[in-house]
Amino acid sequence: MKRLPLAAVLAVFTGWLLWSVSARQAALFVVGLGLGAVLAGQRFGFTTGWRMLIEDKDASGVMGQLLLLALAAALAMPLLGHYPELTAALGPPSVSLLVGAFVFGLCMQIADGCGSGTLYKAGLGIPMNAAILPLFALGSFLGSLHLGFWLDLGRSQPVGLVGQFGWERALLITLAALAAVAVAVGWYVRRASAAAGQAPRPLVVRKWMVGAVLLAVLATLNLVIAGQPWGVVYGFGLWAAKLAQASGAADLAHNWFWSQPGNAARLHETVLMDVTSITNIGILGGALWVSAGKPANARPLNGTQWAVALIAGLALGYSSRLAFGCNVGAMLSGISTGSIHGWIWVPLAFAGTIFGLRIRRHFGF
Repeated sequence: MKRLPLAAVLAVFTGWLLWSVSARQAALFVVGLGLGAVLAGQRFGFTTGWRMLIEDKDASGVMGQLLLLALAAALAMPLLGHYPELTAALGPPSVSLLVGAFVFGLCMQIADGCGSGTLYKAGLGIPMNAAILPLFALGSFLGSLHLGFWLDLGRSQPVGLVGQFGWERALLITLAALAAVAVAVGWYVRRASAAAGQAPRPLVVRKWMVGAVLLAVLATLNLVIAGQPWGVVYGFGLWAAKLAQASGAADLAHNWFWSQPGNAARLHETVLMDVTSITNIGILGGALWVSAGKPANARPLNGTQWAVALIAGLALGYSSRLAFGCNVGAMLSGISTGSIHGWIWVPLAFAGTIFGLRIRRHFGF
């Protein structure tokens, strides 16, 4: 479908949401469209940025992500401080978080996408990511079924910097930590380039900087409209849970995760009432609009590569639930709203990425 008729379809759907569901859900769908258009249009990939740093000693993608985190924190933390009805993306430090983050970082490199990456690349029509998306949803649902077991292995209460120190000090701590990471990354790539006898690559690249600014604004709009930070993987798990319940494949009434009041209520509502689901649908639509009329540029895979990628996609979904989010829900939303679990997630996921890249190279992706 060409862009103009597709834009008309998206506009009609937005109007239907406004008329039949709610103004909030219509607004969140529009935010999702923007997120999908920016992610796809700027090719702002969290997975890609980490891979560029490790394999090519190119820090421009990571620098864009650090700018995104800084801007999102600068916008979100004052709002959290002044409007207590807004919630932070808090997750408990736990065995579940440690295992989930490491496995997620490993699998996202094999599957060539995190939660948002899988969504926007599926919207672009890339066959591997389109095939992984339902397995990601299934994995996220399976992770939710087992989450109570994983948390019983050890956990502590969530810690939020805004609640502990106030938004001003929380923001200063966050910006100082991000600046320290930026300095360390810059030092690493300069040293690695010098050792290889190469000129260091630019740290600042326009597409990453533009993407960071736009995503920070859209993530803040999501926080204000939804009352909670931008997330991705909850929507995936909810879709699979509703299918499992409707088909009689699972009884979720006594499951630890799905018996929680909020989760139980969402199981009985239309999926269009879920704030995460509606932005996910918007991301797909925004990426589809970017790709309209253009064939997906994807390298064909052999049978072994397909099998490895699909297994990684299932594990990606499972681990994302254990880790309380992906690069969006745990890293971006966690760190930008002051959650300590986001800072724990990053080094574990990065360590997993190093191993994931080795597996990726072994299978010739």
